[in-house]
Amino acid sequence: MSDSSRWFVFIIVLFLLALVYLLSPVLMPFLVAFLLAYFLDPLVSKLRKWKVPRIVSSFLVFLVFLAIVFALFFTLMPKLERQISIFIDKIPEIFNWIQNTLVPWVNSKFDLNVHFDTGTIRNAVLAHFKTSGTNTVTVVMNTIFASGHTIFEILMNVVLIPVVTLYLLIDWNDVTHDGKNLIPLPPKARETAISLIRECGEVLAGFFRGQLLVMIGLGFVYSIGLSIIGLDLALLIGILSGLFSIVPYLGFISGIAMALIASAIQIHTWWSIIGVIIVFAIGEVCESFVFSPFFVGDRIGLHPVAVIFSVLAGGQLFGFVGVLLALPVAAVIMVFFRYLRSQYFEKDRVEEASA
Repeated sequence: MSDSSRWFVFIIVLFLLALVYLLSPVLMPFLVAFLLAYFLDPLVSKLRKWKVPRIVSSFLVFLVFLAIVFALFFTLMPKLERQISIFIDKIPEIFNWIQNTLVPWVNSKFDLNVHFDTGTIRNAVLAHFKTSGTNTVTVVMNTIFASGHTIFEILMNVVLIPVVTLYLLIDWNDVTHDGKNLIPLPPKARETAISLIRECGEVLAGFFRGQLLVMIGLGFVYSIGLSIIGLDLALLIGILSGLFSIVPYLGFISGIAMALIASAIQIHTWWSIIGVIIVFAIGEVCESFVFSPFFVGDRIGLHPVAVIFSVLAGGQLFGFVGVLLALPVAAVIMVFFRYLRSQYFEKDRVEEASA
């Protein structure tokens, strides 16, 4: 590639990045719709193999997806709302347990003299929840209706995301084919870029589909297990543990800590604590030997330490958005690193052969 071509590509990339930054609020629903279409397209392709027309298969897949989302939402939300209310009611008891039981035990066990006054924190937390209200739906609705602009954005997204997702599903092959032709590179370099983009897509799609199944599986195991023990917050702890499991070991550590505290406060027996440990041990075994090997495998190709570093680095640099984008960016970097490494070793082999 000539110097002028390199500068042209560099300017185009900078222009696109600036455009994405300036239009980020408008692009968000389109990005969500693109991701949904990307993840649902394999199901549409499977229906196409059964001679189902593309438009019919797209409608079927999209309607089934919406039905599952609404079913989960209306099934889980009332239970979650009830458990959040239980958690709020237990806040004074939790802080009293920390101050009167946990801190004295730590001091005696490790010969420390730690003083932890939870009164101020407890009063601030309770005042916040009393101001906001204990009904989760009410809090969310009050927050939404406090701003007319927010209402307009939500309504636009509610309409735009399904419509754009459906259009993209129907025309997915044309969209991807035209997108490849728009890459501003010479033919040979464009083929290399398309190959790398395809590999990045396969890595990301495989990882996220698999990781989503792992999170659902762990949330189900933890919620059922803690419910059998008799914890009032079983569903809430199970769902949070499943969500946190996207970071290696974070779901296990945070989940077992929350469950042990809830068990110590609610049930007050060693058997319940042993039960919590057994539940999370079963979840860890399921993740290591069933969920991860079958659902995720080695699709992302990153060591757990690299995954943890990526998430922490993303959070440090870009906040919550950085945490969400850390693993996709790390996976893409890994794909390009593998390509550069293969090119480097291939160059060495050619030089050795010529010598």
